[in-house]
Amino acid sequence: MNTDTIVSVEPGKLRGESADGVHRFRGVPYGQATGGPGRFMPPRKPQQWTGVRDALALGDQAPQPHRAIRTANAWIRDTSPTSENCLYLNVFTPGVDSGKRPVMVWLHGGGYFAGSGGADGLDGSNLARRGDVVVVTLNHRLNAFGYCHLAGAGGDLFADSGNAGMLDIVMALEWVRDNIGAFGGDAGNVTIFGQSGGGSKVAVMMTMPSAKGLFHKAIMQSSSSHLRLASAENADRAARQLMREVGADNADAMRGVDTAALLAGYRSAVAANHGNDSFRPVVDGRSILNNPFDLDSPDLASDIPLLIGSCETEKSFYDINLEPAKLPLSAEELHAQVKRFVGIDNDQTSELIADYTERRGGISGRDLFNVLSSDHMYRRNAIEAAEIKSKLGGAPAYLYEFTWKTPVLGGMLKTPHTLCIPFVFGNVEIAREFTGTGLEQTRLMDTVMETWLAFVRTGNPNNARLPDWAPYDATSRTTMIFDDECAPVGDPKREDRLKISACPKFISDMQWSAAA
Repeated sequence: MNTDTIVSVEPGKLRGESADGVHRFRGVPYGQATGGPGRFMPPRKPQQWTGVRDALALGDQAPQPHRAIRTANAWIRDTSPTSENCLYLNVFTPGVDSGKRPVMVWLHGGGYFAGSGGADGLDGSNLARRGDVVVVTLNHRLNAFGYCHLAGAGGDLFADSGNAGMLDIVMALEWVRDNIGAFGGDAGNVTIFGQSGGGSKVAVMMTMPSAKGLFHKAIMQSSSSHLRLASAENADRAARQLMREVGADNADAMRGVDTAALLAGYRSAVAANHGNDSFRPVVDGRSILNNPFDLDSPDLASDIPLLIGSCETEKSFYDINLEPAKLPLSAEELHAQVKRFVGIDNDQTSELIADYTERRGGISGRDLFNVLSSDHMYRRNAIEAAEIKSKLGGAPAYLYEFTWKTPVLGGMLKTPHTLCIPFVFGNVEIAREFTGTGLEQTRLMDTVMETWLAFVRTGNPNNARLPDWAPYDATSRTTMIFDDECAPVGDPKREDRLKISACPKFISDMQWSAAA
């Protein structure tokens, strides 16, 4: 049975709903609409309201390209309307009291071009209930609306336009600081966590001076682009291409372009840049002074414990959208795809494929590509971030890898991108078409939830469901493996790590993909 819950926040009173031991507040504004004169500008705090505002339905998503919805990925797709009035968050809490519970703020995936905090699989009720924590999910500006670096074309007025989406997140964290106490949360114990693009956003927050002190722990799940952000030069080039696509003579004229036209122009601008998307956070010398995990720059996150890791076959997630006939890869097709993806010559490609195949007898071409490309794009970057964090000293880093394989779709997905999310949120049942259901799923979910919650409470993920897990360092390389049996392993798949480390690094401008 649902009942009303009234809470007072800085702008006014909110009406949420309570059921099954959790209070839910959806569509809470943490900023004003971002269209018209607010487009490309830093976010503004929400206006005051009188009376009691309903917080019973999700707020709009940011404008973004359409992405395919399949049975297996429907749990991570939000079908809410999109608009430039998108600065909303959702709060899930066991009690609107003085409980001072740990707070978990989720930064959604979808790169920097898509996604939201409102998908069914991101409902924070189960996590809040199990862990006695407050869970916050949020929306923010994306793609050209959040990351169009117009400083070169528009001067000081547009100085912050390239990082507007990140400034939105900072404002959301300020909202948490100022208001979460009314929801039973502790503003002095906030963990930011995110997957994929959300994991990259966590890394960016760790390097933003304006975010310092707004969070105290960080979790990065399956991030590939957290080591280098857009350069001002590339971001300026992308912005000017977008201006040409929409026919804007100057930066100010961009604020008058129709929302749909700007979104279409964004897609055309990315296509004109061979699919490389420089509409993402930029090192602008203002909001962001350096790339995350930069040993040559001040470490603003020296006191922030980090939990970081990836899934074994991240890239298999995108096979959901492939027709069955396109799944098999011939030897020639495998060679061509590995060569292109890793960026190596023919001889190096043959050697790399042979090396990986030798340790995986009988593996199919598609499965080999997914393992190898996932190591190159995700696992390698997670390892490097953990290495740098350990070298910097201060708070520790804990590295993990998911290797548990989902049985759905005949087992073809293995351990795909996003698989960790339902286990963290306790939403395996919601995502059953992706994870399957059963005792093994429940056991792993229990372990993962207790591990994340232990880290959120203390900065240390160790708990009664795991063997002892030591922080990562470049000597022991301790990595927790999440599978039917969870165990820490020293330098797992060492030969793969060394082989892929000899290849060019995966550094891109968040290559855009409609399937992501």
